[in-house]
Amino acid sequence: MTETAEKLKLELSQLSAQERADIAHFLIQSLDENIDNNIDNDVEAAWDTELTKRLEDIHCGTAIGELSNQVFSELREKYS
Repeated sequence: MTETAEKLKLELSQLSAQERADIAHFLIQSLDENIDNNIDNDVEAAWDTELTKRLEDIHCGTAIGELSNQVFSELREKYS
């Protein structure tokens, strides 16, 4: 790793978690320069539609959920 990169790592480690997440997002996006924007837009639109539907289900009371402690318990069992 170059000296510049090492200096950046040191400086970046001093940032808040949110600032580091924002920079990580930027860096990941910069790696995907060759992805067709139409595909990205289609995927984003599909997720927007899905999230809107899920939110409507929650507000209407038709969403079927599980208690968080049950979900976390199952995850602990599975991955511990």
